[in-house]
Amino acid sequence: MTATPRVSFEFFPPKSLEGSFRLWDTLGVLAPLAPEFVSVTYGAGGTTRALTHEAVKTIGSHFGLKVAAHLTCVDATRAETLEIADSYVAAGVTDIVALRGDPPKGAGGFRAHPEGFADSVELIEALAKTGKFSIRVGAYPDPHPEAADAAQNVEWLKRKIDAGATAAITQFFFEAETFLRFRDACAAAGIDAPVIPGILPIEDWAGARRFATRCGVPVPEKLDHDFSTAARDGRSELFATVQATTLCARLLEEGVEDLHFYTLNKPELTRDVCAALGVVPRVRLSQVA
Repeated sequence: MTATPRVSFEFFPPKSLEGSFRLWDTLGVLAPLAPEFVSVTYGAGGTTRALTHEAVKTIGSHFGLKVAAHLTCVDATRAETLEIADSYVAAGVTDIVALRGDPPKGAGGFRAHPEGFADSVELIEALAKTGKFSIRVGAYPDPHPEAADAAQNVEWLKRKIDAGATAAITQFFFEAETFLRFRDACAAAGIDAPVIPGILPIEDWAGARRFATRCGVPVPEKLDHDFSTAARDGRSELFATVQATTLCARLLEEGVEDLHFYTLNKPELTRDVCAALGVVPRVRLSQVA
């Protein structure tokens, strides 16, 4: 296998006291791995906007990690969105993951606020114009549910990079070749910014399968069979570790140097996969807390 990868982690903001304990426990396990950065999501429709802001500030101040805050176009004016961005700067956070965002449940599709950004490209342009931010964006190795085909995913990513984004993080995928084909297509389109694969360690196959269906991510028949067999044989945890590790190892063999893990605020599987890839604690918790 190639050199040890650089890693980053995504968390979601807690909505309850129990959720807060889970997030801090997750950070306690993963922060010692010295990630390049961690990101904190928004809920659909911007429903966790205030919680995201609080989590971003707390993670940065208490764990000493570089934090990238998600920022979306949903249900906010341009002025409100840029005000949120400025509040991150005031808190010492200048890394943004700029996204169009998912509409609120039941909305039936994205509708721009009458005084808001029409899409992620407009948001990126506005953030880049300030000169204050390092901007990452989303990318889709499988066709986005609203895209006509895979080529449109590449075209849209190029627009975001040209607008001022400096790197992209992909939606999760189940087969390494899906990402590798996308990477080649991006290079052919003149995209030279880093495109980081998003990895989803699968603790709950049924839940991951439902999520994949909603996101338009194809589910390989063999993987469905293998997870079902592992569950029947009482080997779900072991198979999940092997599946994610094998996926990552294949990417590293093809020259990938960075991996972004969607942790779902559950650290153990991500930690075990990282360990298998040679990413082990480099700092004591007391150094990051």
